[in-house]
Amino acid sequence: GVAAWRLGAGRARKEDPVQAGAGVRLHVKPGDRIAAGQPWATLYTDTAERIERAQQSLADALSIGDEAPPGAGDVVLGRVGA
Repeated sequence: GVAAWRLGAGRARKEDPVQAGAGVRLHVKPGDRIAAGQPWATLYTDTAERIERAQQSLADALSIGDEAPPGAGDVVLGRVGA
C-alpha cells in the first residue's frame, strides 16, 4: 500500500493527483521460493523521482527466511476493478 502510494497510486491530500498507471505488481506470494536475483515485484510510475522511496517502502515490508510465514497465501481477500 505505502509503496503504491509513493508511486502516485493514491493521495496524501484530496487535491493531490492520482497516476492511473502507478502501482506495484507482485510476482511472488508469501511462502514462495525465490532465487537470488529473481525479480519479485515491478514498480510502475510516470515520475522517476518516486521510485527510490517506493523501493525502500517495499523492501521494509519484505522479510526473507528459510520457512514460509504463518498464513502464507491468505493475502488477497478480494479485488476492486473497473
